[in-house]
Amino acid sequence: MPEKAQIREKRGSNASFGCTGAQTVPVFVCPKKNDSQSSHGESVGTYRKLRGVDTMRNAILAGVSLAAISVIDGVYADDVLSQVGASRCDPYKNYSCLDSYLGDDFFTRFVNYYRLEWGHDGPPADPKAPPSRRDYWPATPQTTPPMPFTEWPYGGTTSFGVTRPSSIDSPLMAALGNTTPGQALNDNHIQIYGWINAGGNLSNNSVPGGNAPAADLYNPNTVQLDQAVIYFERLPDTVQKDHIDWGFRIAPIYGENYRYTTAYGLWSYQLLDHNSNYGYDMPMAYGEVFIPQVMEGLLVRVGRFITIPDIEAQLAVNNYMYTRSMTYSLDNYSTTGIQTSLALTKNWIFQLGFTVGTEAMPWHWNAQIANPFPNPLYPNNTMPKDPGAVPSGTIGVRWTSDSDNDSIYVVADVINDGNWGYNNLQWLGLVYYHKFNDRWHISFETYDVHQYNVLNILNPAALNAFNKGGTPFSPQYMPFNAPFGAQCANASVFSCTAESRAALWYLNYNPTKLDNISWRFEWFDDVEGQRTGTKTNYIETGIGWQHWFSPQIEIRPEISFYRSLNAPAFNGNFNLGIPRDKNTALIGSADVIIHF
Repeated sequence: MPEKAQIREKRGSNASFGCTGAQTVPVFVCPKKNDSQSSHGESVGTYRKLRGVDTMRNAILAGVSLAAISVIDGVYADDVLSQVGASRCDPYKNYSCLDSYLGDDFFTRFVNYYRLEWGHDGPPADPKAPPSRRDYWPATPQTTPPMPFTEWPYGGTTSFGVTRPSSIDSPLMAALGNTTPGQALNDNHIQIYGWINAGGNLSNNSVPGGNAPAADLYNPNTVQLDQAVIYFERLPDTVQKDHIDWGFRIAPIYGENYRYTTAYGLWSYQLLDHNSNYGYDMPMAYGEVFIPQVMEGLLVRVGRFITIPDIEAQLAVNNYMYTRSMTYSLDNYSTTGIQTSLALTKNWIFQLGFTVGTEAMPWHWNAQIANPFPNPLYPNNTMPKDPGAVPSGTIGVRWTSDSDNDSIYVVADVINDGNWGYNNLQWLGLVYYHKFNDRWHISFETYDVHQYNVLNILNPAALNAFNKGGTPFSPQYMPFNAPFGAQCANASVFSCTAESRAALWYLNYNPTKLDNISWRFEWFDDVEGQRTGTKTNYIETGIGWQHWFSPQIEIRPEISFYRSLNAPAFNGNFNLGIPRDKNTALIGSADVIIHF
């Protein structure tokens, strides 16, 4: 399942089947995660052409129309299903007739599965299915729908004690069920599933890129394909304790959101060389082994995976709201290496990881590039291609109460020498969940991240070295979306430590089995301006509604307000030469997710 947030069931279990003062950073510096920008000399018109607005708008509107048709079709679902039921039966009452209800050919089965689940909060229950969790394990705190997870999220591992193979509720797998390929997949406990996510926003900002550093909705007043994702997956059985099991996940993604998952050195030319508005990535590609005989279970994961803390994840289906918080979008995202997770007891999990940095690739470890302008930060004729691609360690501890009403997760994530890298953040923090009752719960996260030896853009000598190619992130090497420098407290130093701090909460209420209302509030302090390009404190609050028409189709309208307390931080674009001129952003947005 995903991680940070494990899809629909996961993130847990398988419920049904996871500038100084008022100054801003000079034009030469581009942010890494939020501020994807166009080339230095291009006009706004060229930029919009590059984005392919007309083509994508048509595509998105076609998708929205399709979703609308689905909604209209749902109005008549009872009539259609009653006619089908007259000749067959209702699988929610008699599971044994599910296959005959779905039909014979692929397309009919695919459509009928959507119709079957319309208006329900889960698939029909198989009375012969094995238990979905160990009988002594903490209770399941949530359900999906209406929440994006069932277990309190934790990453780097398939959830202990609650995961069965072939447990994802998927129309595609149901459609393939009576075919030879589908039977082969089922026999080997392999599933293929995913989703398409599209949305749009209305904003008080008008400059292309002017919503940044607000997360996800970089371009104001537009519609976009956020992400199309497909998983090829085998889940290890973590409920049983009698045999070693294994799993894997390969998860390609395409859409605007690739810019938030890009790791330097893996197809990163799209973002760093061309600043493509749409692109592809593979944020997860790993294998794992589950050894149940070690205490309550040991899981070892190897490959590229999502870093382990955080309430949210970049995969759309793992989040309460359409947009992610600044807290999430400005911290670590993915890492590559080995992650071990040990369930000491039913309540305690210990994690230890060995990786090669955040958003870094192993082949960049020890890789050198020419340094045409030696300087105090990089004094030699060569310098590291990515100073953040170095051996790193992660340690985490998670505790959950017997009732599962409380869970706390403390993590030191991807810790190394901490030198200024592509996204070499030293993450120290915790995540806490509390369930008040069956309708209310709260999620809270706080952290401190920092990097050492970050170039001081307020120092003329340091700025000169940057512009002449004296750093790995100079425009000669990384023309777009390079990491920001720091606005150090002392302008005379060549570099300094850059730090940011954050606190985030979500208060969540589910009035029905198909609805979740979330209130988000956060504070983000970009102490040296290295994360967002503006040295300021931010506060943000938003409210969103997650409504499920069925377990396969959901919409998430929301409205959020952002304020920069110390300097203008919105409605600008560094590469277009447009300074940020607003302290606030008011953004209304909505998306649709169609699972398959």
